Order: sequence, then C-alpha cells, then structure tokens
Amino acid sequence: QVHLVESGGGLVQAGGSLTLSCAASGTIYSINTMGWYRQAPGKQRELVARITSGGSPNYADSVKGRFTISRDNAKKMVSLQMNSLKPEDTAVYYCNVLADGRSWTGQGTQVTVSS
Repeated sequence: QVHLVESGGGLVQAGGSLTLSCAASGTIYSINTMGWYRQAPGKQRELVARITSGGSPNYADSVKGRFTISRDNAKKMVSLQMNSLKPEDTAVYYCNVLADGRSWTGQGTQVTVSS
C-alpha cells in the first residue's frame, strides 16, 4: 500500500506563486513516474506535469514555462513549483505515482487563483 500526502495548496492572487509537494510512504520497492493532475469544477481531470524516474519532465502546454516539476528519489517526494499563476489554474491538484506496477493518487489539494 502506498500513501500519498500532498501539501502546499492555497489561495493566491493572479501572477503569484505556489509550490505543491507530495510525499510517498508505505512499502515501496520501486517508483517510476511521479506527477500532478488537476481537476477544475465541471471539467475532466487533466495532466499538469510528470517526471520519470530518470528526471525527464513532461508538461501540459497550458503550464509550460510557468510550472516546474522536480523529484527527490531518496525522500520519495515530488514537487510542483507554480509561477505566474492564472485564474484558470484554479483546481484541485492531485499527486500521482506509478509505483510497483500500480498507479496511486493522493486526496488532492485545492489551488485557488483570484483575479
């Protein structure tokens, strides 16, 4: 069983920054891809960013140049630095980890960007 704990969400004005963090715990033998998804009210969940075990990142077009994903393999953590936030970034952000052949998703953390 893998347990994911997210932190760092909150309310910020447009143009501001937030950093989300996610820590994985439990009996974990191998972590592959780590990433973040988000879901805004009335919309489908979408990929924001993900990073491979080798450190290669991949971003949604809507966040390229503004968001940076990173991971600490020793600490089993993934972070998402979000800059130049826009009201359309408002959503619940979910950490997702592919570990031991299974996909695990956290409970989510709310990010609200006011205009």
